[in-house]
Order: sequence, then structure tokens, then C-alpha cells
Amino acid sequence: MVNRGKTDWERALAAAVAGKRLGLEEGVALFHCPDLTLLGQAASIVRRRFHPEKVVTFIIDRNINYTNVCICRCRFCAFYRDPDHPEAYVLSQEEIFQKIEETIAAGGTQILMQGGLHPDLPFEFYLDLLREIKKRYNIHIHSFSAPEIYHFSRISGLSIEEVLHRLKDAGLDSIPGGGAEILDNRVRHAISPRKISWEQWMEVMTTAHRLGMKTTATMMFGSLETVEERVLHLLRIREVQDETGGFTAFIPWTFQPGNTELEEQFAGVDSGGFDYLRTLAISRLLLDNIPNIQASWVTQGAKMAQVSLAFGANDFGSTMLEENVVRATGVCYRVPMAEIIRCIKDAGYRPAQRDTYYRIIRYFD
Repeated sequence: MVNRGKTDWERALAAAVAGKRLGLEEGVALFHCPDLTLLGQAASIVRRRFHPEKVVTFIIDRNINYTNVCICRCRFCAFYRDPDHPEAYVLSQEEIFQKIEETIAAGGTQILMQGGLHPDLPFEFYLDLLREIKKRYNIHIHSFSAPEIYHFSRISGLSIEEVLHRLKDAGLDSIPGGGAEILDNRVRHAISPRKISWEQWMEVMTTAHRLGMKTTATMMFGSLETVEERVLHLLRIREVQDETGGFTAFIPWTFQPGNTELEEQFAGVDSGGFDYLRTLAISRLLLDNIPNIQASWVTQGAKMAQVSLAFGANDFGSTMLEENVVRATGVCYRVPMAEIIRCIKDAGYRPAQRDTYYRIIRYFD
């Protein structure tokens, strides 16, 4: 007697390898594939269609968290502080400038500024910061997640489009995909009830794309979502990419429960390496219109990021000279550029530094 479940995932895998577009049922079926290596092999075939050259890229940049004050108070977040908390902070422009200068000195080409939704900082604070950075430095500003931009709209009374217009005019170059978590409102209500809906997240992205700004897309998985909701997240990103072509890359990472409101609920539960590699490979198989899939050494470490190059990833992410949000959960990986280059070479690929738009800056032979 034929095992129906096995038939479903085998058919889905064969369809993906043949270059056919997969739907919700096929995506869910892939999560029932019992052989992780088969998923990796299929994802590698699809990866080679996008990137036939044996090159793996990375970017030199820095995450600058300009404030940890946030009124959103997400249940999965260990980084935020209430406005009156003794550890609450807002970086001065001078402190941010120093971090940028250190980034440029290290060969960096990009800064990623993100922070909490501060109730008391006016919209002009962000516009002035962008102008002052651009006045001083030749660096790409890849900053402000969709929840932050929606927050700017609320505090300013301006539309999302007008907010993005003004940010762009002040110096914002592109937008990171943070705040996506899982693009399903059931999950969002459970883990971040005060955060914007998935439709609002997508509104920011599509508006940015329409204005000519590129963005990334992300997924934080392994919290309270079902496999179906995980697949639906991927399909919603793919649908928008069909319409706009504005996503440069997709970056999935695993939920880290340490020091969060959900820590006790997830005690002893680990969305570990197997689930990470499986989800990464399936992302590559489903996202047939997004060219780049990024590894996440920030949550998985350098060795797992290296393994991910055999599961569909073509980019090692950032040297990330500074990272504070994941570190607040107790997970603290540090991977210097030399280690990134070595990991890429040892996996059989040619390392290359890229810019935000995935243009090669230099190779490391």
C-alpha cells in the first residue's frame, strides 16, 4: 500500500527540482520529508539556477540600535525596555557617528539602524539623524523596519507613502525586513499583540517598492506558528515579489526564547539545527522569484551557517560588527570576517564581499 504522505512530499520535491511553482499543500508536504539530505540536494539545485557560479557573498556592516525603548512590548523580545526603566537608552548622534566611523574603518559599506517604538521621539528626530549621517559619511543606510515606519506614520499623522518619501529624501536608501515574524495575524496576536498586522507590514514593503526602494524579507520561526502558517508566510512574500520585484533577499532565523516572556513556555524546546536547515531549504524551493537566501549565523553559529550553504543559502549575511537584539536572549555568536571567509572556502565556494544590492565589491582567493 502506498504511503500517501510520502507520495505528497516526493511529488512536491520532484516538482521543485523540475522548476515548477509549488503551492500551499506542496509546501506543507515538504515539511513531512523524512530525509533532510534530499531537501538539501533539491535546494542546492534551485540555488544553482540563481547562482551557477560557486560564489558565496557577505557584507561588512553594523547593526546600530539607536534606542531600546519600545511601547510594543513583544512577548518574544528580550531587548526592549519601558521608557522609565533604568536600562532604557537613546543613543546621541555623536555616539551613532562614532559607530559609523568604526564601521567605515573596518571596510563597512552599510549600517542597519533599528530601534524600539519610542513614544516620545518626534518624526523629525529620525529625519535629522539621516540628514546628518549623509552629510558626514558615504555609507548606505539600510534602516527602520516596517513597524518603525508605521510608528512614524502614527506620530506624524502622515501616510505611509509620505513618511517613506521624507525618509528617502533625508537619506534612507533601503529597508530591512525586520518585524515580519510570521505573516499571519493569529500568530502575531499571540506573540506580539501590539505590533502591526501582517497586512500593514506588507503595505510598508509594497509602498517602498513602488517608490523605488529595495527591501529584504525575513521570517522568525519556531515560536507558536503551525507549519501551514510558516508556508503561508513564504507564499505571501512570493506573491508580493511577483507584483513588485522589490525584495533583494530572504532571511529566515529561529526564535530564541531566552529572557523573553515566552521563555517558560518554551523551556526545553529548541527549534534547532534540523528545523533551521529544513525550513531554509524549503524557503529556497518555494521562493522561486527571490534571488538570494541568507544564512543566519547570528542564531545558529558559524558551523551551521556553513552547512546551510548546502541547503540553498548563497549568502553568509553580515560581519555584523555589533548585534544587540539576539544577544539579549542569551545567544551570542561572534564571527569575524576572517572566519566567514574561511567557512566559505572550506565549504568549496569563493568568498566575495558585496554591497546592499548584492553587487560584488571584491573577491577573496
